[in-house]
Amino acid sequence: MKTIALVGAQWGDEGKGKIIDILSETADMVVRAQGGNNAGHTVVVGDETYKLHLIPSGILYKGTVCVIGNGTVVDPKVLLAEMDALKSRGVSPESLKIDARAHVILPYHLVIDELGEDARGKADIGTTKKGIGPCYMDKAERIGIRLVDLIDRKTFAEKLKRNTAIKNRIIEKIYGGKGVNYESVLAEYNAYAERLAPFVTDASVLVYEAVKSGKKVLFEGAQGALLDLDVGTYPYVTSSHPVAGGFCVGAGIGPTLIKEVLGVAKAYTTRVGKGPFPTELNDATGQRIREVGQEYGTTTGRPRRCGWLDAVILRFAVRVNGLTGIALNKLDTLSGIEKLKICTAYKKDGELVRDFPADISELERCEPVYTELDGFNGDISGAKSLADLPPAAQNYIKTIESQIDCPVLMIGVGPRRDQSFKVVR
Repeated sequence: MKTIALVGAQWGDEGKGKIIDILSETADMVVRAQGGNNAGHTVVVGDETYKLHLIPSGILYKGTVCVIGNGTVVDPKVLLAEMDALKSRGVSPESLKIDARAHVILPYHLVIDELGEDARGKADIGTTKKGIGPCYMDKAERIGIRLVDLIDRKTFAEKLKRNTAIKNRIIEKIYGGKGVNYESVLAEYNAYAERLAPFVTDASVLVYEAVKSGKKVLFEGAQGALLDLDVGTYPYVTSSHPVAGGFCVGAGIGPTLIKEVLGVAKAYTTRVGKGPFPTELNDATGQRIREVGQEYGTTTGRPRRCGWLDAVILRFAVRVNGLTGIALNKLDTLSGIEKLKICTAYKKDGELVRDFPADISELERCEPVYTELDGFNGDISGAKSLADLPPAAQNYIKTIESQIDCPVLMIGVGPRRDQSFKVVR
């Protein structure tokens, strides 16, 4: 591994945490470049389960430098709680570095996020209400407060005072809510700044120097390609860019420094929140996949919507990310289902559609066109190679590859580190 970007190839929740953890074992540096604590990566190490929201999964390996890049938004309270939780379990967060340009989530962001989502009523978009969107809005409006501001007491006090006055007018006059108290926020966040200051640096320089010196750098994605602010299923998207190009802006490096892009996908499809989902199964099979696969959100605990694998989505992910390979997770979840289906195209208004629509209203009119395959039975959780899988499972993998024109390079057959294997042909 040299420099590799790992991204979600569906709507997020693809099991990126486990793949990142596996790749982190040989990485010198792991970099997170977008999103905030709306992400959730679950890593199972033996009998221990770690749920990480902001800190890169590489933190579980001693000596691996973990970077939170400039494209992220950081809730200091959540970050420090995560650091303390790791320390209590014997995992040191001392190798963590946070870019000085990363924006800070503040209490008024959380208030506005919740009030704004509630005000949408039935038109809500399913936000996690973590303040992510409002923080990115401030960034775009150029009134955001960054880590470099937070650790400078004078600058922070001035910017917080200005922003609190503006935000309280919005909270009180537009939403009829209760504003935040400037003095209490100032005192609370000054204490956070004191603890975080030793970790704040110019991470872009660190990442660049690591790549140029030949170190193994892993860029860790959050969310998924279909949640990208620009190319995803807008408006049911996140507020950042979880596609491969997002690492360039969010980590402060050029595209030629990334050599490989690995997309993580489940052997089926899931989605959290609202928006069209062509292969969704609102039946016993969908419920079975949810329960066997434990499809509940790491961050929110919300039950995920489940459906058949959608190759149209994966072809989209291959295209917009420039994927060089796929890590296919949770193949074991499908064991015991008599017939499996893969969506190979959509039918819209009587026409066949092979490319994922840019217009969400078109997607809402799309019906899946399926290829049906024989299912497989038995416990495959101990498989260590493609040859260990039942013939029907091997055929399922080959069919996916033929549909998306991208090789499956890793297969996950269980939640633990040792329940994934590289595909050798």
